[in-house]
Amino acid sequence: MKLHRLVISFAALAIGVLLALACAFAEGVPGTATITFRKVFKSSYPEFVEIRIEENGSGTFDIRQLDEEASPQPFEVSRSLAGKIFQLSDQLHHFQNLNLDVHRRVANLGQKTLRYEKDGESYEVTFNYTIDAAATQLLGLFEGIARQQTDLSDLQRTMHYDRLGVNDTLVHIEADFNSKLLPEPERFLPLLDQLAADSRFLDIARQKARTLAEQIRNPR
Repeated sequence: MKLHRLVISFAALAIGVLLALACAFAEGVPGTATITFRKVFKSSYPEFVEIRIEENGSGTFDIRQLDEEASPQPFEVSRSLAGKIFQLSDQLHHFQNLNLDVHRRVANLGQKTLRYEKDGESYEVTFNYTIDAAATQLLGLFEGIARQQTDLSDLQRTMHYDRLGVNDTLVHIEADFNSKLLPEPERFLPLLDQLAADSRFLDIARQKARTLAEQIRNPR
């Protein structure tokens, strides 16, 4: 009987520990800062962008139309890119008591929000258009990440479901790469190498994949 009670006690303790760990994981690692970028621009494509980045480079992205259900997907950026994002946030005092919007009439470019969270504290700023140098750089990085994730998703989708449309997708990705809009183009290399080696795709698409992969590996 004593042994039975001891086993039950250990089991209860183990369950308690597991529950505590699960709660800690759900709440995030203590001391880990997170920056979230959100853009809402009705009647555009996409209408909704939300990118969440932690200091270690892990995060989620949700890119969709407003009438679609939220569907955050996990992804990662390099520690170097995450470092740039948090460095710019530092320059902006983590968005605390910050006013970024210009005080004159400009076209609607979408409502953008930057939010910093750490240890239960959070600060955010919302704006349409800004001329602040650090904010403009930070906005450019997040816009680039959004474009990059959209391009990656499009390439994955066409490779699986629309092989004839792969070449058009590659043309678009190549244009974004040449315009330096992709913050980490090396993220495309696994898919490009896979495509280039797969005889099920058109030769023109396979050759373009090889060319683009070479440009990414050896930028001018």
